[in-house]
Amino acid sequence: MKILAFVDLHRNGKALEEIKKKSKKADIIVCAGDISIFENKLDKLLFQLNSLKKEILIIRGNHESEESLKYLSKLLSNIKYIDEKSYIKDDYLFLGYGGGGFSMVDKHFIKLSKRFEKKIKKNRDKKIILVTHAPPYKTKIDRIGKESCGNKSIKNFILKVKPDLVISGHLHENSGKKDKISTTIVINPGPFGKIINI
Repeated sequence: MKILAFVDLHRNGKALEEIKKKSKKADIIVCAGDISIFENKLDKLLFQLNSLKKEILIIRGNHESEESLKYLSKLLSNIKYIDEKSYIKDDYLFLGYGGGGFSMVDKHFIKLSKRFEKKIKKNRDKKIILVTHAPPYKTKIDRIGKESCGNKSIKNFILKVKPDLVISGHLHENSGKKDKISTTIVINPGPFGKIINI
Protein backbone atom coordinates (compact mmCIF):
# COMPACT_ATOMS: atom_id res chain seq x y z
CA MET A 1 0.00 0.00 0.00
CA LYS A 2 1.18 3.52 -0.81
CA ILE A 3 0.21 5.97 1.93
CA LEU A 4 0.45 9.71 1.40
CA ALA A 5 0.96 11.03 4.92
CA PHE A 6 1.07 14.68 5.93
CA VAL A 7 0.75 16.82 9.07
CA ASP A 8 0.82 20.45 10.20
CA LEU A 9 -0.47 21.87 6.93
CA HIS A 10 -1.74 24.99 8.74
CA ARG A 11 -3.44 26.30 5.57
CA ASN A 12 -0.17 26.35 3.60
CA GLY A 13 -1.33 26.75 -0.02
CA LYS A 14 1.93 25.50 -1.57
CA ALA A 15 1.91 22.42 0.63
CA LEU A 16 -1.72 21.72 -0.26
CA GLU A 17 -0.86 21.85 -3.98
CA GLU A 18 1.96 19.38 -3.34
CA ILE A 19 -0.44 17.06 -1.50
CA LYS A 20 -2.80 17.24 -4.49
CA LYS A 21 0.03 16.25 -6.88
CA LYS A 22 1.33 13.43 -4.69
CA SER A 23 -2.18 12.07 -4.09
CA LYS A 24 -2.23 10.66 -7.63
CA LYS A 25 0.39 8.09 -6.59
CA ALA A 26 -1.28 7.16 -3.29
CA ASP A 27 -3.74 4.41 -2.39
CA ILE A 28 -4.85 6.29 0.74
CA ILE A 29 -4.11 9.65 2.39
CA VAL A 30 -3.46 10.14 6.11
CA CYS A 31 -3.48 13.51 7.92
CA ALA A 32 -2.03 13.54 11.47
CA GLY A 33 -3.71 16.84 12.42
CA ASP A 34 -3.29 20.62 12.32
CA ILE A 35 -4.65 21.03 8.82
CA SER A 36 -5.88 24.52 9.79
CA ILE A 37 -4.89 27.53 11.88
CA PHE A 38 -7.37 27.43 14.74
CA GLU A 39 -10.06 26.11 12.35
CA ASN A 40 -9.89 29.13 10.04
CA LYS A 41 -11.28 27.92 6.68
CA LEU A 42 -11.28 24.35 7.95
CA ASP A 43 -14.36 23.56 5.87
CA LYS A 44 -12.73 24.80 2.65
CA LEU A 45 -9.56 22.81 3.29
CA LEU A 46 -11.54 19.63 3.85
CA PHE A 47 -13.68 20.23 0.76
CA GLN A 48 -10.51 20.57 -1.31
CA LEU A 49 -9.10 17.34 0.07
CA ASN A 50 -12.42 15.56 -0.43
CA SER A 51 -12.32 16.52 -4.12
CA LEU A 52 -9.16 14.39 -4.58
CA LYS A 53 -11.48 11.34 -4.70
CA LYS A 54 -9.18 9.35 -2.38
CA GLU A 55 -9.92 7.95 1.06
CA ILE A 56 -8.51 10.41 3.58
CA LEU A 57 -8.05 9.36 7.20
CA ILE A 58 -7.80 12.34 9.56
CA ILE A 59 -7.29 13.09 13.23
CA ARG A 60 -7.39 16.45 14.98
CA GLY A 61 -4.30 18.38 15.92
CA ASN A 62 -4.17 21.07 18.59
CA HIS A 63 -5.68 23.54 16.06
CA GLU A 64 -8.94 21.63 15.51
CA SER A 65 -11.72 20.68 17.88
CA GLU A 66 -13.18 17.22 17.92
CA GLU A 67 -16.67 18.63 17.33
CA SER A 68 -15.79 20.60 14.18
CA LEU A 69 -13.69 17.94 12.52
CA LYS A 70 -16.16 15.18 13.33
CA TYR A 71 -19.11 17.20 12.01
CA LEU A 72 -17.42 18.27 8.76
CA SER A 73 -16.09 14.76 8.10
CA LYS A 74 -19.64 13.40 8.19
CA LEU A 75 -20.56 15.76 5.34
CA LEU A 76 -17.73 14.60 3.09
CA SER A 77 -17.74 11.13 1.57
CA ASN A 78 -13.95 10.71 1.28
CA ILE A 79 -12.94 12.08 4.70
CA LYS A 80 -12.85 9.48 7.49
CA TYR A 81 -12.45 10.86 11.03
CA ILE A 82 -10.45 8.23 12.96
CA ASP A 83 -9.60 10.11 16.15
CA GLU A 84 -9.76 7.63 19.06
CA LYS A 85 -10.99 5.02 16.60
CA SER A 86 -9.71 2.23 14.42
CA TYR A 87 -10.15 1.87 10.68
CA ILE A 88 -9.52 -1.18 8.54
CA LYS A 89 -8.57 -1.01 4.89
CA ASP A 90 -7.57 -4.26 3.21
CA ASP A 91 -4.72 -5.76 5.28
CA TYR A 92 -4.10 -2.62 7.32
CA LEU A 93 -5.42 -1.53 10.71
CA PHE A 94 -5.18 2.22 11.35
CA LEU A 95 -5.41 3.56 14.91
CA GLY A 96 -5.90 7.31 15.44
CA TYR A 97 -5.23 9.59 18.39
CA GLY A 98 -5.19 13.35 17.89
CA GLY A 99 -5.06 16.60 19.79
CA GLY A 100 -2.58 17.53 22.46
CA GLY A 101 1.12 17.40 21.83
CA PHE A 102 2.00 19.29 24.98
CA SER A 103 2.22 16.57 27.65
CA MET A 104 4.69 13.79 28.26
CA VAL A 105 2.13 11.58 30.00
CA ASP A 106 -1.40 11.20 28.64
CA LYS A 107 -3.80 9.35 30.98
CA HIS A 108 -6.57 9.45 28.39
CA PHE A 109 -4.36 7.73 25.81
CA ILE A 110 -3.30 5.12 28.38
CA LYS A 111 -6.97 4.29 28.96
CA LEU A 112 -7.75 4.27 25.21
CA SER A 113 -4.72 2.09 24.45
CA LYS A 114 -6.40 -0.85 26.21
CA ARG A 115 -9.16 -0.67 23.58
CA PHE A 116 -6.55 -0.40 20.83
CA GLU A 117 -4.75 -3.48 22.17
CA LYS A 118 -7.97 -5.52 21.95
CA LYS A 119 -8.47 -4.35 18.36
CA ILE A 120 -4.91 -5.39 17.49
CA LYS A 121 -5.45 -8.86 19.00
CA LYS A 122 -8.54 -9.34 16.83
CA ASN A 123 -6.57 -8.30 13.73
CA ARG A 124 -3.24 -10.11 14.17
CA ASP A 125 -3.03 -10.72 10.43
CA LYS A 126 -3.01 -6.99 9.62
CA LYS A 127 -0.25 -4.39 9.50
CA ILE A 128 -0.70 -1.82 12.26
CA ILE A 129 -0.42 1.92 11.56
CA LEU A 130 -0.68 4.31 14.50
CA VAL A 131 -1.53 7.94 13.67
CA THR A 132 -0.96 10.47 16.47
CA HIS A 133 -0.57 14.21 16.50
CA ALA A 134 1.90 14.17 19.40
CA PRO A 135 5.25 12.52 18.65
CA PRO A 136 6.54 9.61 20.75
CA TYR A 137 9.21 10.39 23.35
CA LYS A 138 12.96 10.31 22.70
CA THR A 139 13.03 9.98 18.93
CA LYS A 140 14.35 12.15 16.12
CA ILE A 141 10.84 13.55 15.66
CA ASP A 142 10.32 14.87 19.21
CA ARG A 143 13.38 17.04 19.75
CA ILE A 144 13.54 20.77 20.25
CA GLY A 145 17.24 21.52 20.33
CA LYS A 146 18.74 18.71 22.40
CA GLU A 147 15.62 18.21 24.50
CA SER A 148 13.09 15.44 23.94
CA CYS A 149 9.55 16.65 24.57
CA GLY A 150 7.43 13.89 23.05
CA ASN A 151 4.85 11.68 24.71
CA LYS A 152 6.01 8.80 26.93
CA SER A 153 2.57 7.16 27.00
CA ILE A 154 2.59 6.83 23.20
CA LYS A 155 6.20 5.56 23.26
CA ASN A 156 5.31 2.86 25.83
CA PHE A 157 2.37 1.75 23.70
CA ILE A 158 4.64 1.48 20.65
CA LEU A 159 7.17 -0.60 22.60
CA LYS A 160 4.39 -2.91 23.78
CA VAL A 161 2.42 -3.53 20.56
CA LYS A 162 5.14 -2.84 17.96
CA PRO A 163 3.05 -1.26 15.19
CA ASP A 164 4.58 -1.35 11.71
CA LEU A 165 4.39 2.42 11.25
CA VAL A 166 3.74 5.52 13.36
CA ILE A 167 2.80 8.83 11.70
CA SER A 168 3.10 11.88 13.99
CA GLY A 169 3.77 15.60 13.86
CA HIS A 170 3.19 18.68 16.00
CA LEU A 171 6.83 19.77 16.17
CA HIS A 172 7.45 21.61 12.91
CA GLU A 173 11.21 21.59 13.50
CA ASN A 174 11.20 17.85 12.82
CA SER A 175 9.27 17.90 9.57
CA GLY A 176 10.48 15.18 7.23
CA LYS A 177 12.47 13.30 9.89
CA LYS A 178 12.11 9.61 10.65
CA ASP A 179 13.39 7.18 13.22
CA LYS A 180 12.80 3.69 14.61
CA ILE A 181 11.52 2.46 17.95
CA SER A 182 12.58 -1.18 18.06
CA THR A 183 11.15 -2.49 14.75
CA THR A 184 8.61 0.35 14.32
CA ILE A 185 9.20 3.10 11.75
CA VAL A 186 8.29 6.53 13.14
CA ILE A 187 7.88 9.49 10.78
CA ASN A 188 6.93 13.15 10.79
CA PRO A 189 5.90 13.56 7.13
CA GLY A 190 5.55 17.37 7.38
CA PRO A 191 3.07 19.60 5.52
CA PHE A 192 4.32 18.72 2.03
CA GLY A 193 3.72 15.03 2.70
CA LYS A 194 5.58 11.80 2.09
CA ILE A 195 4.61 8.71 0.14
CA ILE A 196 5.25 5.71 2.38
CA ASN A 197 5.31 2.19 0.92
CA ILE A 198 4.22 -0.37 3.47
